[in-house]
Formats: sequence, C-alpha cells, structure tokens
Amino acid sequence: MWDNHYMLHLLANLLFALVSLAAIYTIGSWAVNSSAFPLKEVSVGGINSSNGELKRVTREQIDNVVRSKVAGNFLTVDLDATRDAFEKLPWVRAAGVRRHWPQSLEVALEEHVAVARWGSEALVNTYGEVFTVGVIAVDEKLPAFIGPPESSYDVVRQFSAFSKLLEPLRQNISQLNLSPRYAWSIYLENGVVLELGRDQMEVRLARYVSAYDRSFAQLNQQLTYVDLRYSNGFSVRIPEASQQEPRKLNLKKAA
Repeated sequence: MWDNHYMLHLLANLLFALVSLAAIYTIGSWAVNSSAFPLKEVSVGGINSSNGELKRVTREQIDNVVRSKVAGNFLTVDLDATRDAFEKLPWVRAAGVRRHWPQSLEVALEEHVAVARWGSEALVNTYGEVFTVGVIAVDEKLPAFIGPPESSYDVVRQFSAFSKLLEPLRQNISQLNLSPRYAWSIYLENGVVLELGRDQMEVRLARYVSAYDRSFAQLNQQLTYVDLRYSNGFSVRIPEASQQEPRKLNLKKAA
C-alpha cells in the first residue's frame, strides 16, 4: 500500500477533507453559540409609504414581538418564525425579514389598507381580503360592504368601478350590497338607494349618471330610491311629504 502512490494520494485527500469538515464544524459551532455575533438591533419599517412610516402598527406592538419572539444571535435567529410573529399583528398583511450584516435584522411590514367595513366586525382591504383588527374605530369613515362569503374581492372591484362612474355627480357610496342572488344595490351618502340588479350594472349606473342633470335634478326634490333595472327608463321614489305635487321624469319608462 505504501508503494501505491495513487492510494496514498487518495488517503491524503480523504484525511484533509475530514480535518476540514471538523474545523468547519468546530468554527461553526463556536460562531453559533458564542457571543461574537450578537443581535443588537431590529429595525422595522413600512412599505406602504415612501418614508417607511407605519400608520397602524404601534411601537408597543413591535416591541412586544421583538421581546417575546426574536431569539438567538445574528446567525441563529429564526427568520421564518420572526416573520410569522409580525404577520400575526392585526394590521399587518405581510412581513419580510432579512439579516443585515453584522448585527441587525431588517423587518419590512405591509399594512392593510382598509377600503370598507365588512359586516359588523371585519374590514376588507384593497386586495379584497377580509381581516379583523379587534375594535374598529368609530371615527373610521369607511363605507359598509355586505355580501355573501367569499365575495369580498368582487365587491371591492365593483365598488371601485361604481365610484368612478359616480365621480361626475360627486355622489359617494356609503354602503354597497350584494344579495345572495348576486343583485347589486348602492346606498349613497345623500340617502338615495340605487337598485342595479344582477346584469349590466355599470351600464345602468352610467345611464343614471348621464340622465341625472336633465331628469332627476329637475325634480328639485330629494329622491329616496331609484330602480335602474328597466331596459329603457327608471322608477323613482320620493319622500311622502314631497308627493303633494307629483312630478314626472322626462324619461320613457318601461311598462
């Protein structure tokens, strides 16, 4: 064997590899378990704004997560567990966590942007996702959405389309309803209810907008209800106190 140069060379390489692995293991264990790489800072910022400010997540909530969930040194801290802990905060939609050499973590939080209330206890964000935040502030000036389960994305999408159509009239939506039969109703801030039905909702609402100045505005009275489900006209309702002098819309109404 000692005369076999090939075997000697192979044995030398094997011994070198074993020594290298042992050294790497020893150094790695020392680095992981020693205090040479302490985690000294956890910086947290938001991605919803250009300056990284957080609007909903509080400093107290951040400190609680850092104290209770972030453990280990720079090398051993569990990034996945840290991310999950931040994503459990009420207003956090998503979190990203990465190491920043040599002794800090950088956490980027995406906060929910609430579009409306969903039911009585939840909110819905710009992605159509329903989320809960505990107590909803009473001063939140958000419209109310009502719809079947799993319909939140459709309701958010239609809310955006309906709001854009109503912009010329400066009429805002206070509540948007989607019935179990998937029929749409709009409640405006001025007290008017617009019944759109199940089909051609945007076409019907556009017809209401285009006819408003030459038809509804001529009534000089507050409407309470407009049924837009007719193919070539509208049905309107005005308060009973205003019906002493009835007026007709200059529209062709379907029988």
